[in-house]
Amino acid sequence: MATYTTTHAQVNDNVGVIATLTSTPIEVGNTISLSGFGLGSPFTGNVVVTAIPQFEFIGVDDEGDYVYNDALRIQNQIAFALTTADIVRYPVTGTVTFTPTCTWVTNADVEDWLGFTVTNPSSDYDLLTLCVAAGNQFAWRRRQEASYFDSLTTVPSGDVRLGTIIYCGYLYRQRGSATENYAAYDPLATSGPIGGSFIEVLRLLGINRPAIA
Repeated sequence: MATYTTTHAQVNDNVGVIATLTSTPIEVGNTISLSGFGLGSPFTGNVVVTAIPQFEFIGVDDEGDYVYNDALRIQNQIAFALTTADIVRYPVTGTVTFTPTCTWVTNADVEDWLGFTVTNPSSDYDLLTLCVAAGNQFAWRRRQEASYFDSLTTVPSGDVRLGTIIYCGYLYRQRGSATENYAAYDPLATSGPIGGSFIEVLRLLGINRPAIA
């Protein structure tokens, strides 16, 4: 879960727009939670992001499209439906809470790498789903820590995709193992530790060094 501080807020034509102090990984379709905007403020609770405006938002036209003032660029904005009276843009310190969910690779991607299909439904498939979720989050988080700014839904490149798939596969193949080796009953088990392979994963993810020197 991540929290961001707002600097401004406004409402035009039942569309709320807030600006945050720093950039965020929030995208259209994400659900965010608003709080701390003051007693009685309409900026509260969960909302679904409808746009990430790059310019001043001035309203909605007759066809329902958002209209902007292209002469005034404003960074770090987030728009969402908000049914209330218009509110002129004003400075306010509120909080945006967001739980990022990365979906770069799927269970099917990892099954292809493993070389077999996991029966669904089964406890093994539940574990695979958990490993894929964990691997996606790990890859996205480690790249973010290395100063990359990636989409949560679109994998940035083929090497990052492969690194994420491999890491998810490693997690799944280690089930039942208390060491760095794969579990002994795994039909695809190897006898060596995964340390060297993990370094390769980091290289594929591009996090053996920061994105910005």
